[in-house]
This record gives sequence, structure tokens and C-alpha cells, in this order.
Amino acid sequence: MALMITDECINCDVCEPECPNEAIYLGQEIYEIDPSKCTECVGHFDEPQCVQVCPVACIPVNPAHVESRETLWQKFQRLQTKAQGAA
Repeated sequence: MALMITDECINCDVCEPECPNEAIYLGQEIYEIDPSKCTECVGHFDEPQCVQVCPVACIPVNPAHVESRETLWQKFQRLQTKAQGAA
């Protein structure tokens, strides 16, 4: 399951630096999450870091991108392999 940021976002900037996959970016009006990079912090942390730091609780699961923990783990591994190849 990738996460998403709702329009309740206040653009406080605390979530973006917390994302270990660099999936969070500033969109047209609010921060957004790239579902192809979001692993809900699987492989990095026990809990999604953006959700932990969000002061307005505007980061729910994205119903358009429901994934199992195993799928998130596989995505984490692909992203790590890609990052190591780019280094």
C-alpha cells in the first residue's frame, strides 16, 4: 500500500526529509507521494515515518495503490538495487 497526502496538508515540510525512498515531493499545491517509490518505510522502519511526523494526520493509505507487505518488501529491494546501480 502506498500512502497519499490529502488536501488537508498544510505544507509544513516535515514529511519530505523523513522519507527514506525520496517518494515525497512538493506538488502544485501540496506535498505528494510517488506510489512507485513509497514502501510505507518497509525495509527501513517499522512505521511510516511521514505518518509519524505529520502534525495534521493527512497521510492515509492510498486506496488506488493497495499492496501487501511482501509486495512492499519487493519494491524496497528493487529501489535499493536501483539506488546502488546509480551510485
